[in-house]
Amino acid sequence: MGEHTVYILQCKDSTLYTGYTNDLDKRLRMHEEGKGAKYTRGRGPFTVVYIAVFPTKNEALQEEYRIKQLTRTQKNVLISSFTTGFVQP
Repeated sequence: MGEHTVYILQCKDSTLYTGYTNDLDKRLRMHEEGKGAKYTRGRGPFTVVYIAVFPTKNEALQEEYRIKQLTRTQKNVLISSFTTGFVQP
């Protein structure tokens, strides 16, 4: 079974999309081909700005939900922590 991954994409219009997958490469291809989430259609190309891997699907889905509840500012702090190599628990 694949890894359980939560990711954030930055779309070409600078909006952020948060998603879950167990096959990140395949899911990113789907987004780029316009076959991913309805929200991302027509918003590519994308930049992956955050990735977190979890041992279980349940944990990953909980994190996806938590991130989706964050404000844009809070998401930017999370992304900043990820890109600098310092992620707060």
